Amino acid sequence: MQNTPLFWLIFNVFVIGLLLLDLLVFNRKAHAVKMREALGWSAFWVVLSLAFNFLVYRTMGSEAGLQWLTGYLVEKALSVDNLFVFLLIFNYFKVPDQYQHRILFWGVLGALILRAVFILVGGALLAKFHFLIYILGAFLMYTGVKMGLSGDQPDIDPENNPVVRFLSRHLPITRQMEGGKFFVRRDGVRFATPLFVVLVMVETTDVVFAADSIPAILAITRDTFIVFTSNVFALLGLRAMYFALAGMMRLFHYLHYGLSLILVFIGAKILLESFYRIPMPVALGVVGGLLLFSVLASLMWPKAEASEAKAE
Repeated sequence: MQNTPLFWLIFNVFVIGLLLLDLLVFNRKAHAVKMREALGWSAFWVVLSLAFNFLVYRTMGSEAGLQWLTGYLVEKALSVDNLFVFLLIFNYFKVPDQYQHRILFWGVLGALILRAVFILVGGALLAKFHFLIYILGAFLMYTGVKMGLSGDQPDIDPENNPVVRFLSRHLPITRQMEGGKFFVRRDGVRFATPLFVVLVMVETTDVVFAADSIPAILAITRDTFIVFTSNVFALLGLRAMYFALAGMMRLFHYLHYGLSLILVFIGAKILLESFYRIPMPVALGVVGGLLLFSVLASLMWPKAEASEAKAE
């Protein structure tokens, strides 16, 4: 079904329709997203994603269905690091709760466009130059080891971010928030607001994370349809997951190490493919098992500061 232009058209119209419905109907007015609302939307996106996964399974076969689910889980898991960085950015710039959803909406929209370009270019290169798959495998293993050694605190310095420094030098920026606006006009001069700077930070951060997540999912399958659609569904639920987990993300301190092991495993899977092909059900089980174990370990052995905060 993925090779028909009509299906691609229907799928993209469907996604755009969901985004417009979100922006113009359900979140037309800026408001702070509460836990109950966030959990409801998270459940909606997960159910919708699994329903689409079932459609892939029925129309493309069990192998494609397992590839889609594995790619979705990997992308969803890697996005947790994005969420933690978003939290740090919002805290650093003191972004009011009611404007965070707006920033994440446009951030996700930009991420969808960016990921589509990465996937198309990456898929075309792997199809033409097969040896790149081994470089990809080595890169994923290196990234996983580097992630594990770096600890669970992401490296972020908004003040010294080159993009932010470039904006500060070349664009007039207001000192205060201007409601939910990204730009305002004063005395005929167009000013960017701090909210726009935050949006740029979110977008540039996603470029860094895409460098890990896109190679990881291309290592699972090179079917452009599976890679693109699983990525889309993982990103669509990103905002709701942020608000649902914003207060709990610090509890999952071992998840970072689980993600690093997943990247190492996927990289090793590629490098071993010429000698032994790991079955997709086994790969899915390893990815799911590492995620589950890292979450349970975080809850069973919490950090000292997390325990103290909980006691208070």
